[in-house]
Amino acid sequence: MAFSAALVLWMAWIFPAVLCFSDGTLGRQNAVQEGQDTQKKWPSLTLASLNTDFAFILYKKLALKNPHKNIVFSPFVIATALASLSLGAKGKTLEEILELLMFNVRETPEADIHQCFEHLLQRLSQPGDQVQISTGNALFVEKPLKILAEFKEKARALYQTEVFTADFQQPCQATKLINDYVSNQTQGKIKELISDLEERTSMVMVDAILFTGKWKVPFDPDDTFMGKFILDSKRSVKVSMMKIENLRTPYFRDEELKCTVVELNYKSNVKAMFILPDQGRMQQVEASLQPETLRKWRKSLRPRMIDELHLPKFSLSQHYNLEDILPELGIRELFSTQADLSGITGAKNIIVSQIVHSAVLNMTEQGTEADATMMFEYDFLSAKIKPTIVSVEVKFLYIVLVPSSEFILFMGKVINPLEN
Repeated sequence: MAFSAALVLWMAWIFPAVLCFSDGTLGRQNAVQEGQDTQKKWPSLTLASLNTDFAFILYKKLALKNPHKNIVFSPFVIATALASLSLGAKGKTLEEILELLMFNVRETPEADIHQCFEHLLQRLSQPGDQVQISTGNALFVEKPLKILAEFKEKARALYQTEVFTADFQQPCQATKLINDYVSNQTQGKIKELISDLEERTSMVMVDAILFTGKWKVPFDPDDTFMGKFILDSKRSVKVSMMKIENLRTPYFRDEELKCTVVELNYKSNVKAMFILPDQGRMQQVEASLQPETLRKWRKSLRPRMIDELHLPKFSLSQHYNLEDILPELGIRELFSTQADLSGITGAKNIIVSQIVHSAVLNMTEQGTEADATMMFEYDFLSAKIKPTIVSVEVKFLYIVLVPSSEFILFMGKVINPLEN
């Protein structure tokens, strides 16, 4: 049986009061060659700007506000939702959104930013047998209000966002409509994203990514055993530990930060990095999270034979009210009466009241047959290295990324594998 990871993330944006949209246009590339060059260089910019910086800034804030909880979120989903929303933003509201995503609005044309996201979404949507990444974006608008055609067209073309009407004067019906859509898009993994709608709600936006991957070197469930996971100096819990032997995989021991980094490959170009701080060193590693640290780890990883790798099975489910977090990171006007989202319906009187980001991550043995031909054997050079056993039995970080474009698909922390 193969080991698989399934990730489902949904972002709900709830807008009360009157909706708005702008009739301004974004620029377009002036030449075909410029567009082709942009496609080559923008993924790198995405990593350097929005992906690593934005991901680590947001992670640190989530960790600070949830010091004793597991963390799971998708920087890409949140960034995509913010960028999509920026299509209808103007003035300082627009600047605050793009600046948090690490784009310099004075140096980077808006058209290039949106083209970057469009390019990444198209790449992610490419079907694959072993790794599936699909996105589902939808905008639900109060029936009397009309979305400007330009916004609707750009939202669909750039962000694959569909637009629906909903009768928010009938909150039960509107809630069911949204939850049914979410449940359908996530294959039933999230059934009730919205429990109730605030009064005067006029628009709801949901944004999702569904990720399912199979490991290149699968775990055999017959080898899973009950092991110990240390919570702190006084407490530990019994957990199901997956085990794999004689695994040759990228490995790095960071003596400066006192942590071990192990990289596992999916049957595609997607990789998962597990950062395992020594006991008592988690805060030091978290504080060091920045693009330079990730680049150092990536450059320092070298294939190494691991005699045994022990990884706990876990299932995480978290949701975050980002309206309590984003203002502390610089997006303030969006949640105030000064917000200018007149690029959505033409009106200006709109305030964002609630943003909910929900994530589900499962790492367990799932029902595909293990491919024995993918297992690695010892070679003579590796056999000379001192036997290595990597046992993930204290809290750890994980990052899933696509090396070809170097953006972080999702990341988080496991403090207790038994808790959601």
